[in-house]
Amino acid sequence: MPGESAEEAADGPARLYLLWIDPTAQGEAIDLNGDGHPLADGLWLVRSALDRSGLYHRIKWQLPEGAALLLAPLADQRDGWPKFKGLAPGALAWLRAGEAG
Repeated sequence: MPGESAEEAADGPARLYLLWIDPTAQGEAIDLNGDGHPLADGLWLVRSALDRSGLYHRIKWQLPEGAALLLAPLADQRDGWPKFKGLAPGALAWLRAGEAG
């Protein structure tokens, strides 16, 4: 892809992110550029080989101009996983299934 850095294009180890997209701005399905699990409307856990900047921009380019977006890196180890309750089922199983080692 033009303008992408070596880090964005690299097939490195998957990193874990928390992604929030304003649900009112999300029209069509978003390409998460990795594996994702929905937690709530517009809220996702995502594992991607892209670095934070690369993933952020690839998702941003799919959204309407000015759409709200948050992408935060998470430690992909059990003690770095977020705690959650009352969200979509299967999140903990999804985290465990992708656990390294």
